[in-house]
Amino acid sequence: MGLSSHESSTGQSRTKVERSDRELIVTRTFDAPARLLFKAWTTPELFMRWWAPKSSGMLLRTCAMDVRVGGKYRLEFARDASHIMAFFGTYLEVEPDSRIAWTNEETDDGPVTSVTFAESNGKTLLTFNERYASKEALDEAFVGMEGGMPEQLDQLDELLASLGEP
Repeated sequence: MGLSSHESSTGQSRTKVERSDRELIVTRTFDAPARLLFKAWTTPELFMRWWAPKSSGMLLRTCAMDVRVGGKYRLEFARDASHIMAFFGTYLEVEPDSRIAWTNEETDDGPVTSVTFAESNGKTLLTFNERYASKEALDEAFVGMEGGMPEQLDQLDELLASLGEP
């Protein structure tokens, strides 16, 4: 797999974004335990605080999650009440504090996404992976994602720091 990459640095945090024809891989190390990242990724009240990049002007208006294998999720974003975008799918894998995988069913060629949390010495390496059905589907989804993912993960970092849990 040939990958191109982009690294973003903000403060002490670094986000690496790589892509091939059909796959997007984003990695970042957080100064937090895996259980806290898993909690931020699977608790709707916490997820809503960091997922939508602030610079996009979009708000995550609703977030429903049934985080178990076969469970569903639905996210609704909007700038205003007349332009709502919904993202939804099914959880394929849920390994507490370690891994989540899900489908993206809002289009026929939506990707399968996974996120893994690998903890070592109090830090956690997060790996976000999306695999698309075609290069064209990734190209379309990638617009804005290259800068958006680092911003989202900056927001996740801020949330984790605000939780005050070791």
